Amino acid sequence: MATQELTNSDLKNILQFTVELAYTAGKLILEGSQVIQANSDSDVNEKKNSVDLVTEYDVRVEELVKKEIKAKYPNFKFIGEESYAAGSRPPLTDEPTFCVDPIDGTTNFIHGFPFVCISLGLIYKRRPVIGVVYNPFLDQIYTGIKGQGSYLTRGSAAPLRLPLTSSPKPLASLSQALIAVEWGSDRCERTITSKSGAFGRLAGDPAQGVKDGKMAHSLRSMGSAALNFAMVAQGGMDLYWEIGCWPWDVCAGIVIAEEAGGLITGSHTDFSKTASTDAFGVVTEEILTGRKYLVVRAIGGSPGETASDAQKRIIKEFYDSVEDVPTN
Repeated sequence: MATQELTNSDLKNILQFTVELAYTAGKLILEGSQVIQANSDSDVNEKKNSVDLVTEYDVRVEELVKKEIKAKYPNFKFIGEESYAAGSRPPLTDEPTFCVDPIDGTTNFIHGFPFVCISLGLIYKRRPVIGVVYNPFLDQIYTGIKGQGSYLTRGSAAPLRLPLTSSPKPLASLSQALIAVEWGSDRCERTITSKSGAFGRLAGDPAQGVKDGKMAHSLRSMGSAALNFAMVAQGGMDLYWEIGCWPWDVCAGIVIAEEAGGLITGSHTDFSKTASTDAFGVVTEEILTGRKYLVVRAIGGSPGETASDAQKRIIKEFYDSVEDVPTN
């Protein structure tokens, strides 16, 4: 069967549907938060360990989303975090495929820390093309369509094109960067030691004995991959490095960041293979599913250096500073 062709108009209509769906799901997320905060016996389960958590609302939100998508777009495929965990693992194809994390930031959700979102992405011909990330606690929604820009809407205010700065700011080195990182749910000795060492080098002061320290302005952990991507797109973060998350965590954020002038690459190996080729910055299926991501915001060019070269320089400096971290 031939792959369904989607026009720019189709993508706009799908985005409008997805935004409405995000707002509907957001109401259920807020309801769940109220229940969990009011009831210490709420249903919270461990998927892998005590920090890899799922609630009944992760499942309920995903089921709501699947039902609405099936009714509107019955031929579209679906990849969701909870259905994947339950054993539904369809291969990626060229067909339009929704890629959904029903509650990104479940640990935040359980603790009442209001950096929680639903992440709704659409993959078409194996590339992310639509992204919607909605934080119902702050009533902020990030949206993007491949080739059509990305936006932040706060409450009922008019959408703001991303990045929020009138022109991309320069970034001379990592020493001037605010970097998003996450500890993740894999807390084995090998992974936690590798991450700790990398974080220490990024934040540490070489003049005070930290070998290869970069003395970055600081590191931040919001607890949500999708919101980290969105914050880089917005310009509030300079980079975001993630090891161990999944396509549904990043699919929507990739579109939003790219459309704001951001650049995404995969592991150190992926970067090294593509840095000198036309494939640099192209989010292939290999990168989308590779579980290692580095995104850098739009950077203003300077005499003798294009914006893309500036992004490449920062990524190289980053990967020259940190060791590759394994994924389980």
